[in-house]
Amino acid sequence: MNSNVAKYLNQQVMTASPSKLVYMLYDRAISSLREAIAAIEAGEIEQRWKANNRAMEILQHMWSTLNVEHSGEIGDNLNRLLPYMMLRLPDVDIHNDPEPAREVIILLEPLRDAWRDIAMNGVAEGGAARTTAQVADQADAQSAAPARRTIVSA
Repeated sequence: MNSNVAKYLNQQVMTASPSKLVYMLYDRAISSLREAIAAIEAGEIEQRWKANNRAMEILQHMWSTLNVEHSGEIGDNLNRLLPYMMLRLPDVDIHNDPEPAREVIILLEPLRDAWRDIAMNGVAEGGAARTTAQVADQADAQSAAPARRTIVSA
């Protein structure tokens, strides 16, 4: 990677708000899964593994830093959803199958979009309860749209 690009990306991360960092993590996980799908289609096994592994590492980080005690119902839901996604993604590599990656992208996109809206609209960082409710409402509204849905239950 070009050193100027690396400096720019580092600056973006270092100056981002907490909500923008969450959005960036979701966005990077999704783009990594799209890279894995493209690598499967191109027959590039090593690239598939690298991209899928990057997505799994991001999800693992998000799960390990999730504060379930202070995040209410959405925290409880994410505490079930993130490990489910991590259980699905090894099938991408084991079976060279893009479908688990597509399924996880479908689950991640409404969450990413909600966090993008929060980050870009300047929702107060201290308003955690309000922010959590907005994320839940956004995810519910988007999942109500006519699209393929995956139901996850514990």
